[in-house]
Amino acid sequence: MGRLWKEIRHTPILWLLVLAPLVLVVHAAWPDAHTLLFLLSVLAIVPLATLLSHATEAVAAKTGDTVGSLLNATLGNLTELIIALAALRLGQYTLVKASLAGAIVSNTLFMLGASFLLGGLKFHVQDYNQASARLQTSLLFLAAIALIVPSAMAGADSVAAAPDFMRQLSLGLAILLILSYGLGLFFSLKTHREIFSSAEHAASDGEDVWPLNVALATLAGVTVMVALVSEIFVESVQQAAETLGMTPAFVGFIVVALVGAAAEMASAFSGARKNRLDLSVGIALGSAAQIALFVAPVLVLISYVIGPTPMDLQFWPGAVIMVLVATMTAFIVTNSGRATWFVGVLMLMVYLIFAMTLYLLPPKLT
Repeated sequence: MGRLWKEIRHTPILWLLVLAPLVLVVHAAWPDAHTLLFLLSVLAIVPLATLLSHATEAVAAKTGDTVGSLLNATLGNLTELIIALAALRLGQYTLVKASLAGAIVSNTLFMLGASFLLGGLKFHVQDYNQASARLQTSLLFLAAIALIVPSAMAGADSVAAAPDFMRQLSLGLAILLILSYGLGLFFSLKTHREIFSSAEHAASDGEDVWPLNVALATLAGVTVMVALVSEIFVESVQQAAETLGMTPAFVGFIVVALVGAAAEMASAFSGARKNRLDLSVGIALGSAAQIALFVAPVLVLISYVIGPTPMDLQFWPGAVIMVLVATMTAFIVTNSGRATWFVGVLMLMVYLIFAMTLYLLPPKLT
């Protein structure tokens, strides 16, 4: 573990790791200090995300960008899953759905767009595996269809007369989405893995890579801390948002989604700056697809056990439209397998349009 302590000593931003246990102490002593807990938890997640990105890069160097990006997306999405489980137990389905839809849109537009921008400012043109990006966007499009159908059917008179229909439909859709996600992994990692190999990049110039055991231990430990701090963040964010003048829609769709994905974003941005865009694209689109096809359906199934009532997949129309637009945007811009900084700017502009709309005129969440 000497390598880890050396990294912390020589990286000033990692000195903020002391804030992680401080958040837990403040939460235990002053649980009603919502604004203070909100600010401390946001600051604590930043160094945790940085450390997680270093560990993920070390694992990716041993396993390849395809497996490395999948591992990072999975560990990063544990935060969203734990946050959603806490809200699920309390029956806060509006917050659960807003954070899930926001995470899909944020990962697809903000994380991928910022990666293209940061990488493009350093490298003139960057290449990545087009087949991998197309697979992930295809999975996202399938998930968007699964969200459109319940929302489109909700206004029908026959559906209003049969309240069990939406629950049964959501349960069936959840099973189909999980099955599709599993088959997608089997396709990309087993039967056709040669198609999804990373694009060729320059080798790192004598970069000091962590040993695999140190990287895996760091990934596990930091993921737990991120989950704990993020749970405190969610408990305090609603009251703190009112104090800071933010709307509930903006908080659920934008703030919670961005903070929950901080660890993945750090890895994606770092990979783009090192001309490893396959890692960045895999993290951004892979994480979005995992949330849409695995995390959301799993929450539907778990709601039958821990929720006051079963959760359905009927999202408010604004969220469905944003998910569909984000998916189509990602499909269009990743069609060439090449990226420049201006492509990233265009994706970020689409995201900022959504953010500004939610901040000024939040839709009615149902």
